[in-house]
Amino acid sequence: MDHRRAGRRKLSRPFSFLSQHVRLSATAVIPRTSLYIFLALALCGQTPQPSPQDLLKEAVAFHQQGKLAEAIQDYTKFLSMYPDAAQVRSNLGAALVASGDYQKAIEQYTIALKTKPDNAVRLNLALAYYKSAEYVKASHELTLVHNADPQNLKATMLLADCDLRQGQNKDAIDLLKPMHRALPEDMGITYLLGMSLLRDGQIAEGQVVIDQIMSKGDSPEVHLLLGTAKMSAHEYSEALPDFQKAVEMNPDLPGAWAYYGQALFVTGNIEASRKAFLKALERDPTDFQANLNIGAMLRLDQEYEKAMPYLRRAEAVRPNETAVQYQIALVKLAEGKVEETRASLESIVKREPSFLEAHVSLATVYYREKRKQDGDRERAIVQKMNEESQAKQPGALHSEAEKIGK
Repeated sequence: MDHRRAGRRKLSRPFSFLSQHVRLSATAVIPRTSLYIFLALALCGQTPQPSPQDLLKEAVAFHQQGKLAEAIQDYTKFLSMYPDAAQVRSNLGAALVASGDYQKAIEQYTIALKTKPDNAVRLNLALAYYKSAEYVKASHELTLVHNADPQNLKATMLLADCDLRQGQNKDAIDLLKPMHRALPEDMGITYLLGMSLLRDGQIAEGQVVIDQIMSKGDSPEVHLLLGTAKMSAHEYSEALPDFQKAVEMNPDLPGAWAYYGQALFVTGNIEASRKAFLKALERDPTDFQANLNIGAMLRLDQEYEKAMPYLRRAEAVRPNETAVQYQIALVKLAEGKVEETRASLESIVKREPSFLEAHVSLATVYYREKRKQDGDRERAIVQKMNEESQAKQPGALHSEAEKIGK
């Protein structure tokens, strides 16, 4: 397994290490000389600067009160004096995450880890990556957290969720099965395991998990799992009512609108599927299937400029996904970038020799480049694949080879 993931974190406690830098007490008595200085500054209209300890106490108080801008300002001031204070830097990262500034939080956590390696801080870094939809990087950090602490439930579940988002279903199953055996009544674990099994095509095992969840009563999660099982069995029309019920019961259920959109598309309701995918993206702009499908639809509509942002977002979630690379290659071909297209398609067919449509497109590109011998070779591959497919399905219609344009 390449990656591993992580969960949530708590506000770190202020300053067990403060004594390494300054020895101050919150109840310290102000010396008489300091009092005279304070009064002199007051008479001159100046306010004395707070001590580092007071600055830190104020930062933590602001943080706990939800006054994030003030907390960030105080943490930053303190760190300008004590840059090696890893725990304070972690607190600053927490405040930045809470304010939605994930990239700056990532910077702070990374510096803190270089100063002082800590599994809790690494978990926070992974969560910041996760919230900024950088799932590959989140997986890397979460793997380190999981390896150091396999019993960390939140980290392991978040890692499994990252696996699912990246299409690494078997990795998610490997994580979740031991957890499910240890905590069979945890419906969160059970649901993730069921979804992983169904996406991996393990329908029989997935059905066992569905039955366990159904025993707890009707729920949108049950309908999403049932619909997914039917989709995996190519029962698309039968899956539609379950997906519809899932989005009606909980419109914010992760993945529900994207699955509903796929079922609508396969059953021929194209416009309704487009609307479902857009609803999925309203709730999760990084949803892989929704981005891929909207991008593909826009490409078919010849709206190439609009298609690319969706395809790039899908690529960011699953960088090595062949379906995404193929759609991007077709956009490049439509834009006249023939050499780039050829390089992409050659890489795709090398990686997945059975990808029929990629061979079709590659043959077309070769013919455009006047490379007849290469085009004929690809055309022959397509013809052979078609014949093998028709032998298995006697009712199949025209050959894909007929679509190749010279």
